[in-house]
Amino acid sequence: MQTIETEVLVIGGGATGVGVARDAALRGFATVLVERKDLAEGTTGRYHGLLHSGGRYAVKDPQAARECAAENGVLRRIAADCIEDTGGLFVTTPWDDVEFGDRFLAGCAATGVGVEEIEVGAALVREPALNPDIRRAFLVADASMDAWKLAWACARSAVEHGARVLTYHRVTEVLRNGDAVAGVVTVDVRTGVTLTVRAQVTVNATGAWAGQLAALAGCRPVDVVPGKGIMIAMNHRIVNTVLNRCTMPSDGDIIVPIRTVSVVGTTDSPVTDPDQLEVTQAEVDHMLDEGEKLVPGFRKARALRVWAGARPLFGAKEPGDEKTRDITRAHTLLDHRQRDGLDGFVTITGGKATTFRLMAEETMDLVARMASPGTDRPCRTATLPLPDSEPGAYYAVGSRLAQRERHLLDDQLVCECELVSRRDLTEALDRRPTANIDDIRRALRLGMGPCQGGFCTYRATGILHHQERLDQATANRALLDFLQERWKGLAPILYGDQLRQARLDDWLYQGLLDVEHLPAAAGAP
Repeated sequence: MQTIETEVLVIGGGATGVGVARDAALRGFATVLVERKDLAEGTTGRYHGLLHSGGRYAVKDPQAARECAAENGVLRRIAADCIEDTGGLFVTTPWDDVEFGDRFLAGCAATGVGVEEIEVGAALVREPALNPDIRRAFLVADASMDAWKLAWACARSAVEHGARVLTYHRVTEVLRNGDAVAGVVTVDVRTGVTLTVRAQVTVNATGAWAGQLAALAGCRPVDVVPGKGIMIAMNHRIVNTVLNRCTMPSDGDIIVPIRTVSVVGTTDSPVTDPDQLEVTQAEVDHMLDEGEKLVPGFRKARALRVWAGARPLFGAKEPGDEKTRDITRAHTLLDHRQRDGLDGFVTITGGKATTFRLMAEETMDLVARMASPGTDRPCRTATLPLPDSEPGAYYAVGSRLAQRERHLLDDQLVCECELVSRRDLTEALDRRPTANIDDIRRALRLGMGPCQGGFCTYRATGILHHQERLDQATANRALLDFLQERWKGLAPILYGDQLRQARLDDWLYQGLLDVEHLPAAAGAP
């Protein structure tokens, strides 16, 4: 068993966790982050990609609105490369109360959310696909944000300042030294190697899983309600502005243009296990029907993929409260020394991807008082740009095409849908060696276009094997695992063009390559 020692241990590799690790490293703390899978594979990588203006919560959840409004501006300064400045519209559809717009304006004024009411005609000029029967329209500072790029930029910054980031390390035991948490025992799920991490302060930043980890530490119950939300990606940018219905938050009331697709979301229902998120056909149909209210003809577009994520909701009025829409989206920081008499352990949960940096700052303010009392270690994350965001330029949707045209004749194309080249693939692997093609997908968006990996997956696998990064059996296993993961998001939307695409992919992989009978890695299922 190997052992390492650190000052601050962060458990959880979502936006909040990597935000805490970065903040800790920038303050000069020896820092280690452990994550049971890849970074941003949980809730952070499974939302609709919205950088909130705060407008969505201005009426119903003022504290969350204030936090989002403030952090929207901060992230635009420090994480510009992760953000596309689409702008946002709140619109009153024929199904919505016209007078709610007045409450919306008042809520925005009270919470610091920038808003401007514009003429309906101006909104329709901006977004021609928008429902022509809308009756009011309001401009806000919504945008789209690449969660995976954001998480890895934070991780890179943390590592540059001395932190260690250990992915695929699952916590199996929380170590206690009397009434104090002293660290954890982890197992590398890829190798089976056990690693003990001893720390002065351990931060539980596991989001929807925070209650499970707190129980492992022996705390009183931390009642985090996992709120399931499903989203559907359509295969092109139906709109170029974030569209919201101007009403209380509800199912299917937002469409987010992100990269080359549009995402409609989202449902909100309680689940008992954030690892078990079933998508039902009724939920899919409901999302598509609601999308029609914002954009007539939405249902006729090609549904590309459906997925679900689990929000970490803390603050239910009573155990078993099923009204997850009524639980605040503001965050909660728990000092377990005060709450449970357990020293060296804090939990940060709730919140939004938009507010991850603020959550990390408040967490590290507390941790600094615990681990380094009497010293001044100020937060720097609100002013120091993330790697690649130093120029302050927002991401542009045409940037990959421009890059491709510069190397049209000297770089092989691996993924036509997302314009991923062989050079992109090898550079990504140099930065993050992996045998998991799904990790490459999160890094490059490989296989996320209309063919859902039909043509690029076998190419990428072949390149990995050719470059001796994977042996034959491991390459076969990686291919099979990736195809199975892609299938999960396709099964609920197999109709129309996507069904035709799935049949073509099936012919390629089953009929031509006979993937089911590939000799895979020993011990694989």
